[in-house]
Amino acid sequence: MSLQVLVVEDDREIRSLMQTSLSLEGFDIQTAVSLSEARAMVQHALPDLIVLDLGLPDGDGIALLREVRKRSNLPIVVVSARHQETQKIELLDAGADDYLTKPYSVAELLARMRVALRHRGTSLAAAVTHHVVDDLSIDLALRQVQAQGQTIHLTPTEFKLLARLVRSAGRVVTHHQLLADVWGTEYTEHTHYLRLYMGQLRAKIEATPAEPRHLLTETGVGYLLATH
Repeated sequence: MSLQVLVVEDDREIRSLMQTSLSLEGFDIQTAVSLSEARAMVQHALPDLIVLDLGLPDGDGIALLREVRKRSNLPIVVVSARHQETQKIELLDAGADDYLTKPYSVAELLARMRVALRHRGTSLAAAVTHHVVDDLSIDLALRQVQAQGQTIHLTPTEFKLLARLVRSAGRVVTHHQLLADVWGTEYTEHTHYLRLYMGQLRAKIEATPAEPRHLLTETGVGYLLATH
């Protein structure tokens, strides 16, 4: 199952960028635009990590940080435009795992998230987001797929399924894992979804769909994206 990340950010553009970029890395992203919304979400279910902005429309993110720390040790990475040393020290002393000053790069945020998770015993490698084998080229960041020299147009679900396989290229991903990551945990028994969408992907990507070269089946187990 994907790690769940709560992004608390009131800036729509930044929030959208975070959602897209972190999803590509395989995280299951939830977002909150205010302190009250974030409070309600963490009271319902704690995520695996929080990316927390401070300047929220109905309060300061440090309030949420202190509240979460009373009940959990989950990683919290603070992102803020505040750059004074005393402010950073206050946040770190309050329980933040890291502090990133805006503007920041997504790559640096991801690296700091991996460090914070590693300190809690969860080791993550940087995700694979570019896959090229023979006539197939997949760039997840650009959402571009090319096969046999042609640009391939995928539906959102087809792209999400292919992206999940790219992130584990060369390794079998079980039916259960694919269904949980692409459709959600409540769909893990719906294996007919996989048969349908894998058929559609093969029809678009494979030169001979009946004899797939890239999207391979591990009978009774799952699927893998070939790496050679």
